[in-house]
Amino acid sequence: MLKLQRLIFRTLKFCVVASVIAGCSPYFYQPLGEEREAQLGPETPVKKELLDLPQPKEPIVVAVYKFRDQTGQYKASEVGANWSTAVTQGATNILVRALEESGWFVPIERENISNLLNERKIIRSSREQYEGNNGVLLPPLLFAGVLLEGGIVSYETNVYTGGAGVRYFGTDASAQYREDRVSIYLRAVSTSNGKILKTIYTTKSILSQEVSMGVFRYVKYKRLLEAETGYTYNEPTELAVTEAIEKAVHSLIIEGVLDNLWSLENQEEIKDEQIQNYMAEKEDRVDIDHMGRPFEQHLRGKMFMSILGTAQFYAGDYSTSYIRPGATWELGYALHKNFFLETDVGYQRIFIEDLMTSEEYYADISLMYLLNPKGKFSPLFGVGGGTYYDFDSNVGLSDERLIPYISYRAGVEYLFGNRLAAIGKVYVIQLFSDRYDGEIAGQFNDHIWGFKLGLKYYLGKN
Repeated sequence: MLKLQRLIFRTLKFCVVASVIAGCSPYFYQPLGEEREAQLGPETPVKKELLDLPQPKEPIVVAVYKFRDQTGQYKASEVGANWSTAVTQGATNILVRALEESGWFVPIERENISNLLNERKIIRSSREQYEGNNGVLLPPLLFAGVLLEGGIVSYETNVYTGGAGVRYFGTDASAQYREDRVSIYLRAVSTSNGKILKTIYTTKSILSQEVSMGVFRYVKYKRLLEAETGYTYNEPTELAVTEAIEKAVHSLIIEGVLDNLWSLENQEEIKDEQIQNYMAEKEDRVDIDHMGRPFEQHLRGKMFMSILGTAQFYAGDYSTSYIRPGATWELGYALHKNFFLETDVGYQRIFIEDLMTSEEYYADISLMYLLNPKGKFSPLFGVGGGTYYDFDSNVGLSDERLIPYISYRAGVEYLFGNRLAAIGKVYVIQLFSDRYDGEIAGQFNDHIWGFKLGLKYYLGKN
């Protein structure tokens, strides 16, 4: 009975944890209700901005012959060839709808103009045959002053990928994400002289997420518990294309107003909040890359100095060593935006139970590589060499006053502002001698493991 109660308790505990994970997600969706009826399609956040633009002095008649998929990409498949395209082939329909509902344009049929012309021929023929009217004239077709061209020029997959997970004794939980990106180009061409009036470029990210949790373990002899739960969220590619196209139409309207290609009904609305926000967004986009980082962002100065606390322990011919504190002072100079020449001067304590308590000073010089100098957070790696020295006696239990070494280090740095940063490193020091502990044995020299934690301050120009 007790074992059964434990099994029930573990099962309930797993269900509660799984429910909490599922409930914390804003995207969790289980289609367990009644079957949904047909409904209007979902709108994008840009649609409201498009509808809220100031009114035009006079709508512009535009023609769209073909707004096509120019990527040539097919959907990725793990089981073989897939001839389904990665993005929608109906982008012309999306563009025409965005133009129509914006209130700024009067789109005319040009994609299937042959069907329209054939229908007009049938109308004329029928009237002549049954009404006896020869030379019946239909109202003329509208002609466009502006021709819209362009298409979907790029669909990039796996722009960002990542995730996290944990597994412990047959129980696991994990989360993964992936970001794709679609890009749109839209240009307006004058039909009177063929001049390209304006070209617009927009892009939209497409997010995919997966969260899962499971358990697989024996709860008793010949009793295996296996359960799993999770969900996936894939943003529809069609909605991403729609949003990018609507953003392009929105941008085209504002750009045309600013360049006097078309006019507002009330010229005072040139100061409208949407127009000002667009101008600010356009100005900001000039200086940042596809990840949203400034192109020439050099936050760190050419020189730095650091004060760090250390903790280290010995690994050598004796098995027992305890971590003891120390301190170090660093001074560095930038050779390149990624490479720094760094010098260290420090003090350390090494304790081996029932054998020694040693205190040494050391100095070294190393080459440090900063992986992300443009960002506030950056991993770093380094390699260098130096020596241990003791003023009063020999280094460790050796009979030497100097023991040279080579060091390897890796860590992370986070910049709080333009000058001050927090830094943490782990390091290993490989001695050139096996005499540190006074015992020469084995194939490997003595070495020191440790970590550093402290503050760094940058000097000079960025």
